[in-house]
Amino acid sequence: MSQETLRNIALLIDADNTTPQGIDPVLTVMAELGQVNIRRAYGNFAKGNLAKWDKITNRFGIRPQQQFDVSKGKNATDMAMTIDAIDLLNQGKVDGFGLMTSDSDFTPLVTRLRQDGIVVYGFGSSKTPESFRSVCTRFIDIDKLIAANKQQNQASGDAKQTDAPSIDEQLEELIVAAYNEAKRDQKGYAKLQQVGQIAGNRSSFDVRNYGFKSLSDLFDSLPNFQIDRRDDGQIYVKRLH
Repeated sequence: MSQETLRNIALLIDADNTTPQGIDPVLTVMAELGQVNIRRAYGNFAKGNLAKWDKITNRFGIRPQQQFDVSKGKNATDMAMTIDAIDLLNQGKVDGFGLMTSDSDFTPLVTRLRQDGIVVYGFGSSKTPESFRSVCTRFIDIDKLIAANKQQNQASGDAKQTDAPSIDEQLEELIVAAYNEAKRDQKGYAKLQQVGQIAGNRSSFDVRNYGFKSLSDLFDSLPNFQIDRRDDGQIYVKRLH
């Protein structure tokens, strides 16, 4: 879809399995996809543990979808959220979804949405099952996203910085494999954008899970890669060893 077209994005929130503290940074990330015109939170807001959502929904223009507990052990919230997502899909007016949840029960829903070419960003905790992580176009650790947002706010106020991002072996292997698959010029340089796309296709890769703001920041920190910022505005990367 053309980037010039203003895209309509839906953010669906499983209030039982996420934190309201993540709304602000999540909406910032979702702006990458388009305009988040549909914002809904699902849960039994009559329960005390969801009391904090009252002010949050008003502040961010989120429509609360009240779901009373039908019976013990049954989750009406998941069903209502899934039905709404499929309804929005069938209406053909939504170009992308954001799902805030750590519940793997939404894995079939994400799989169905992506079968129609819909972009789906998942936002969950570090304990979110791999089954859900892997089917999302991007999965972002919401706790790390919140921490990064706080760090950025602190930096603007000259507060103490947190530890620098670190790169584990699994991430480095993913980056190297994506670079090896990318088309390279005679000097061995590949377009950064293409490397990122390949990495994203191989997994629900997102640099924010590792504390980086952008893909170029990640490559800047890799000693075995060289970055070439060219006059045409394109960024290229080359593996040195």
